[in-house]
Amino acid sequence: MVLRIIGIPRSTYYYQKNDRVEQKQASEGRPAPGYSFKEDGQKISDEQIKEIILEEIAGDAYNYGYRKLTKLLRRKYHIVINKKKGYRLCKELDILRPQRQKNVSYPRKLAKNRTITESNQLWEADIKYGFIEGEDRFFFVMSIIDVYDRGIVDYHMGLSCTAKDVTQSLHRALFKRQQFNKQEKLVIRTDNGPQFISHTFQEFCEKAELEHERIPPKTPNMNAHIESFHRIFEDDCLSRYKFETYAQAYEAVTDFMVFYNERRMHSSILDLSPKEFYEKQMRDNLKIKEIRL
Repeated sequence: MVLRIIGIPRSTYYYQKNDRVEQKQASEGRPAPGYSFKEDGQKISDEQIKEIILEEIAGDAYNYGYRKLTKLLRRKYHIVINKKKGYRLCKELDILRPQRQKNVSYPRKLAKNRTITESNQLWEADIKYGFIEGEDRFFFVMSIIDVYDRGIVDYHMGLSCTAKDVTQSLHRALFKRQQFNKQEKLVIRTDNGPQFISHTFQEFCEKAELEHERIPPKTPNMNAHIESFHRIFEDDCLSRYKFETYAQAYEAVTDFMVFYNERRMHSSILDLSPKEFYEKQMRDNLKIKEIRL
């Protein structure tokens, strides 16, 4: 009766009485999924798209803004992507037009022809992507291979792969092979992925007295040994399973790395495993034919 007299609806009164009045908050939107699709339905991770963008701006698309780069991704790589996502990925890479006028983070040293005659002269590093079906997300495996003995000196696996993760793996690899304070500089060869062109990675290489060289865009043959390892990794591990959880993927990758290094025979290193060959090389000065690349 009182509410009717003062003109307040009952619903409003009880809504306020029960402390259910809330301040309307602006929607933050759904979280980014971390991948896109190609026109054939195949998933491609954001990190892979970023690598494609970096390769393109290192070539003919050096003067493109995010709008043209987005169209290039659609036309050339058949990726279903809109300009908003193209802008976000370019912003994460810090390559939007105003920033691109700045000097590059450090002088780029292109990979050159080399002759390798023993271990710990040239290492190659690259990133491989796996997919977890049950969790609908990608994981990353960054591996460092010695081109002479074919050993995976160290690797990083995770749901992300940052420049810090890469430098930590490289630090562990140097420690395992006792390569700190060597007179001859060890060479680490990579592609132009964002982790490898970062200030963090370059500063570590300079501090550790490593020579870092990068292959030109679209020349995976110059990183042939890590690419060959990735084919083995795909065939013998990743394509064999449909992972339901990250824990399953982690266990499978860990087991494979042990198998590859300690038990898998390689015809290029006298049908020995990388670990056996490296140990005999260090102990008995075992040699194979020099590697030219």
